[in-house]
Amino acid sequence: MSEATALPQVGERLPPLEIGPFDAAALARYAEVSGDDNPLHLDEALAQSIGFAAPPVHGMKLLAAFEALLQSWRADLTIVSLGGSFVQPVLRDEKATLTGRVLRVSSQDGVFVRLYAHGPGRAPAVIADATLRPRAAKE
Repeated sequence: MSEATALPQVGERLPPLEIGPFDAAALARYAEVSGDDNPLHLDEALAQSIGFAAPPVHGMKLLAAFEALLQSWRADLTIVSLGGSFVQPVLRDEKATLTGRVLRVSSQDGVFVRLYAHGPGRAPAVIADATLRPRAAKE
């Protein structure tokens, strides 16, 4: 394999990607296109009534942002699975930083990457896992 197509090494870290901040208009647009119009993400009074300083960003919006991180890191790999857990919210008008690290590499099973989205808090907002494989050669 050439250097460009060699699989990444276990322990390799992905370059961080900063996303956001997410304003009210961005949350409203996401709610409209995703169909997730839960008022918690859109109504400041509701969010504050349950203890948030502002409405939380949709978790799936954060999870989907990992695609850009993975593709900017290795465009020669394609995502075959992506899933995650939502640990703590990123709130409206906050930024998030996406990072990741390669945990396993196999020519048969692909590249397994652990991903994190960190808001301004100490704990991660999202912990995710992705499996990637080399893109099929174009004929």
